[in-house]
Amino acid sequence: MATPIYLDYNATTPVDPQVLDAMLPFFGEHFGNASSEHAFGWAADEAVKQARERTARLIGATPRTMFFTSGATEAISLAIRGAGDVYGGRRHRIVTVQTEHRAVLATCEAMEREGFETTYLPVDENGLVDLDDLEAALDDETFLVSVMWANNETGVIQPIPEIAERAHAAGAVMMSDATQAVGKVPISVNHDSVDLLSMSGHKLYGPKGVGALYVRQRGPRVKLRPQVTGGGQEGGLRGGTLNVPGIVGLGMAAHLARREREADAERLAALRDRFETAVCEAVPGTVVNAADAPRLPNTTSLRFEGARAAQLLPVMHGVAASNGSACHAHTDEPSHVLRAMGLTEAQARASVRFSLGRPTTEAEVDAAVERVAEAVHTVRRRAAA
Repeated sequence: MATPIYLDYNATTPVDPQVLDAMLPFFGEHFGNASSEHAFGWAADEAVKQARERTARLIGATPRTMFFTSGATEAISLAIRGAGDVYGGRRHRIVTVQTEHRAVLATCEAMEREGFETTYLPVDENGLVDLDDLEAALDDETFLVSVMWANNETGVIQPIPEIAERAHAAGAVMMSDATQAVGKVPISVNHDSVDLLSMSGHKLYGPKGVGALYVRQRGPRVKLRPQVTGGGQEGGLRGGTLNVPGIVGLGMAAHLARREREADAERLAALRDRFETAVCEAVPGTVVNAADAPRLPNTTSLRFEGARAAQLLPVMHGVAASNGSACHAHTDEPSHVLRAMGLTEAQARASVRFSLGRPTTEAEVDAAVERVAEAVHTVRRRAAA
């Protein structure tokens, strides 16, 4: 049996050993509640403070702007719903993009059922928003613009500073789901003019079940209404006992990402390009989706004409990849991201996402090329039989 090769790092990443080492004491020796007023609680609280500082530094923020959540999905819901509760009395429109993650789209759909309106911007063939379309959609009814920093399926990076500039000119709050971008590309919330930003631990070699939301506190301050009430934790924005081990893990993962990001990006971009070039040479009829757009250094979406992804994935001899978002894998629908980019249903169903990670080696990439090529040829032969 072939040795498994994991090329699905956009779905989740393994916990870095240094992250695990940092977390373990808080399951045992330092088990205190961070809200408790005694030595056990103080030790936990100090660990949370350090994690908040580390997480903030990764995106150029200050600690008091970071609020811990159970993951990016909760952070997104808190941002959109929380902003709607505060600003919805005067404005009632959200502007977002057709290619957003379901965590954003589903929240917007829920808000629509409560009386809000949503404008879903189209994208071009490379998955990019047209800034003229954005400007045309903005008006004095818009309270929020939500555009993901980098797409989870294609890796396409949107022009966030330019989008933020237009959002602010219309008096709207600028939000970005940066779950896939954090730790992979440089982010500075102040330089890039983002007001709300979501992130998740398990996308950057941290644990599952923890994430964070950045909320601008000045210039101007953004206000949100809490969606989970309780004991007043996280400055009253998110109630509930703090997940100290998870938060410590996120902080260490952010610390490592800040230190390793540039080297990781350079190495992974070279490996990604090597993989794309070799697959395209070995498999005629292969197309790189969004090839002309700026993309995450680790991500490629490949379209294999005449071979459906659902048939390819089980026969790729241990190569782990996906035919779209892991959060949408249980459905039989073609990728809404690729369909929005103009691909036909057949083309979308023939596309596979490969995402490399920190542990990926050159040998794994070369072996994956051979296995993917064999799988495509096998599926095509069966289809022609």
